Amino acid sequence: MAKVAPFGLDTEAIRDELRPLRNDLSIAICRAKNPFNVGAIIRVAHSFLVREVFLIGTEPWYERAAMGMHKYETVVECPDEAAFLAATAGRPLVGVERDDASTTIWEAPAPRDLVYLLGSENDGLPRSLLEACTSVVAIPMYGINHSYPVAIAAGMVLCEWARRRDPRGRLTPPESAPSPPLR
Repeated sequence: MAKVAPFGLDTEAIRDELRPLRNDLSIAICRAKNPFNVGAIIRVAHSFLVREVFLIGTEPWYERAAMGMHKYETVVECPDEAAFLAATAGRPLVGVERDDASTTIWEAPAPRDLVYLLGSENDGLPRSLLEACTSVVAIPMYGINHSYPVAIAAGMVLCEWARRRDPRGRLTPPESAPSPPLR
């Protein structure tokens, strides 16, 4: 099958068309130990038209896993945690980390301009970033495993963010609906 350029536009023209459609959230990834996961998260982030994707650390990532979507995204490379915190100063940071969570993604506020922060598969979020977070949320789990794959977790938090903003409103459950307990 031949590849056809989307809409017959070059990359910059597509980026220009997407710019006003971008959402008021970003996602940050502590460079995953598996470079495929970072590319997969960039691909997922594109599906939600995040403002930018922050990559914390200097480990390589696998561009093919992004399926070309990295060309349309603003990928901000931060060599370390201090650079990331400087780049996001004043923005609400929402850590996605089960062990340090005080609430779930279903109950947590999702303020404007937030940055979802995901840790690496092996180490999670570093203590310095956890302490900088406005809140730390968990994704409820029901099996015996301890965590979700990081690319899947990114998709779930972005999907919950989008669900809350569905313009049709009919997909959003009433605020009074009970949530399962945090495990």
